[in-house]
Amino acid sequence: MLSIDIGAFFGNIFAWLQNAWASLSADFYLNFIKEDRWKYLVRGLGVTVEVAFFAAIAGIILGALLAIIRTTADKTGKLRFLNGIAKLYITVIRGTPVVVQLLIINFVIFSSVFVDAVVVAIIAFGLNSAAYVAEVFRSGIMSVDEGQLEAGRSLGFNYRQTMWHIVMPQAFKNVLPALANEFITLLKETSVSGYIGLMDLTKAGDIIRSRTFAAFFPLIAVALIYLVIVVALSAGVTKLERRLRNGAR
Repeated sequence: MLSIDIGAFFGNIFAWLQNAWASLSADFYLNFIKEDRWKYLVRGLGVTVEVAFFAAIAGIILGALLAIIRTTADKTGKLRFLNGIAKLYITVIRGTPVVVQLLIINFVIFSSVFVDAVVVAIIAFGLNSAAYVAEVFRSGIMSVDEGQLEAGRSLGFNYRQTMWHIVMPQAFKNVLPALANEFITLLKETSVSGYIGLMDLTKAGDIIRSRTFAAFFPLIAVALIYLVIVVALSAGVTKLERRLRNGAR
């Protein structure tokens, strides 16, 4: 009797696993294979990477400029007006949610003109990233020993030349891991791009969900893609930090 009960138990477990596998297979086919819906994720991933990449470049350029303005004001007392604007900009950007900034740029600033949603997203995330990059760069510049400025002056460089040829290269090397981490954060922040109708990776998953009325596979797929990218980037940052430490010895 006991052996029959055990056999029936395992038989039920096996039947349940078969049904679960059949259900998951059907859901997978419905969400990704049918009507080539997996292509939404591919296109969305491409948009996400494009926005994050160009926004990061814009953020680094503008952030470096803001950092130079702030450190110049701190070290020389010049550019006080620009320093005030830079401080205000950084305070406003860091004190407001990125999704609100995205909506303001799209529906307020560009409300009367047509601008491609990808460009709007790049501008919004670039401006947002610049505020954080500025503080990263500023900390890197301030970490460079004051004797480096004096060494530059002794070589006949003026302040601008000293900053460009001596201080900034060292500062950039010091903050490179932090910049890489900022790019990882920026990549994840682009997930709100769907608010302006941009089909990024997150929006692609939402489109699949709205057509299949099944949330599990689309959202899990989106989360896994972000996770894989972030893990790969984090591993790259760790390797970069190790190389920089070894190079400094």
